[in-house]
Amino acid sequence: MAFFDDFCKNVVALDKKIRFAGIADGDGTLEGASERAGLTPVMKPEERAQYAITAATRQYTRLRWEYLLGRISYASSHYTKIIRATIPIADENRRLAHVLLLSFDPDADDFHQIITKKIIPLVKQNMERFMQEAQK
Repeated sequence: MAFFDDFCKNVVALDKKIRFAGIADGDGTLEGASERAGLTPVMKPEERAQYAITAATRQYTRLRWEYLLGRISYASSHYTKIIRATIPIADENRRLAHVLLLSFDPDADDFHQIITKKIIPLVKQNMERFMQEAQK
């Protein structure tokens, strides 16, 4: 879908340490994606699709514990070859609509600032559109 692909391209353009951005729906179906030009992907497309499903499942679990732990901004995993992060995109009742999947270069020590100062503000600017797309 054009909105999701364009959004992902905009995310990747935010910082040179962002390798990949993808949007999955609440069921984990990848709806759009973009990766940095000239990149050799770590995951094959079918592995990326499987990752999206598991990421959406994990986000449901995390949202379930928000009443006790507080609102989640993002979750990250640090691997030798890559840093992965997911940002839940949920409605005002905290029902999961989409998951933003991200990957960063393994030396991206400032990934927290990239997420909180660049990516999350972009998500918030587009929240109304994300919710409209979730209703389709």
